[in-house]
Amino acid sequence: MSFIEVSHLSLGYDHQIVISNLSFSIEQGDFVCIVGPNGAGKSTLIKGILGLLKPMSGEVLYHGLKQNFIGYMPQESKIDKHFPASVEEIVLSGTLNQSRTFSFYSKEDRKRVEEVLNLLGIASLKNAHFPDLSGGQRQKVLLARSLCASTKLLILDEPSNNLDSTSKQELYQILKSLNQNKGMTILMITHDLDHHNLIGNKILSLEKNNYFYGSVEDFVKKVHE
Repeated sequence: MSFIEVSHLSLGYDHQIVISNLSFSIEQGDFVCIVGPNGAGKSTLIKGILGLLKPMSGEVLYHGLKQNFIGYMPQESKIDKHFPASVEEIVLSGTLNQSRTFSFYSKEDRKRVEEVLNLLGIASLKNAHFPDLSGGQRQKVLLARSLCASTKLLILDEPSNNLDSTSKQELYQILKSLNQNKGMTILMITHDLDHHNLIGNKILSLEKNNYFYGSVEDFVKKVHE
């Protein structure tokens, strides 16, 4: 089942086109890695899919997807590392994405947070302060917040940035498990072009006037031609 259909989409800023006439579709259960050089429009595309940037032409069609089905994890560099909050408080904020008629957290919200913290192996950090965490731990907390916001689709903007090799591989294993064992559809921007770390089933490569969308295997063959 198609979740998102991008049809002849052009995006940009101040009449300057960044992405031109791009078409592809994301199916339920896909894990799509978005790659490309700096300035190719990767983050711009994410903004278009999230509805934060109006298309210059074309459209983004959502099939059975509502806003509270989507979890978004921005780059860690855009998060205030000194934000004075506990891990539980940050992860709880993700539940605000779900429709509600009240402004306080329910028992169900707190239960969801507990489940997600256990899933990611960071339950012991529940009362820790965000500024005191390592880079890998902060990424897991931000991922946990995104999972509390989402029931269907997870969108990640370079989640492995600034992580050491061990933390990166641990994060990738978590994402693979979420996709393969939990059925989460994932769209991830990455600069990591090592084919062993292209952990999705599809690649969207944004090269100027030379877009590619297809399987990881076909992308690796194309790169080595």
